[in-house]
Amino acid sequence: MEPEEFDSDVLRQFVLAFKKGKLKPIVKSQPVPKNNKGPVKVVVGKTFDTIVMDPKNDVLIEFYAPWCGHCKKLEPIYNELGKKYKNEKNLIIAKMDATANDVTNDHYKVEGFPTIYFAPKDKKNNPIKFEGGDRDLEHLSKFIEEHATKLSRTKEEL
Repeated sequence: MEPEEFDSDVLRQFVLAFKKGKLKPIVKSQPVPKNNKGPVKVVVGKTFDTIVMDPKNDVLIEFYAPWCGHCKKLEPIYNELGKKYKNEKNLIIAKMDATANDVTNDHYKVEGFPTIYFAPKDKKNNPIKFEGGDRDLEHLSKFIEEHATKLSRTKEEL
């Protein structure tokens, strides 16, 4: 609520509109990318629901901070991962600057950088956090292969 004039009537109208569900939350978001055709999709606050929560696709999402050293080290590996799976119709490899965008779903807790979740298409409110493995192409690929609901290519032998 950011009224120009604040009085009891303005507050009353705001509360009534809130109770009726007529207010839209303010979501911190970078601009929606004009071109998002790369192997790693860029997610912003305004596109989180349409990309990550899309029930048609599995999504691997990395929440990063531009200043984070671990994130900078992961970037070329993550881009390679995106290229590896770019032909998968039901799998999206995505990233989101969590310092400049709101995560609009409480099931995706970001407490450090990078934080990586796998969101299966049929369990969007129960994402699987990537923990304990090395953040390299092999371990991230294994994580995807383990949790993907449908991959068109055969699983690789490790």
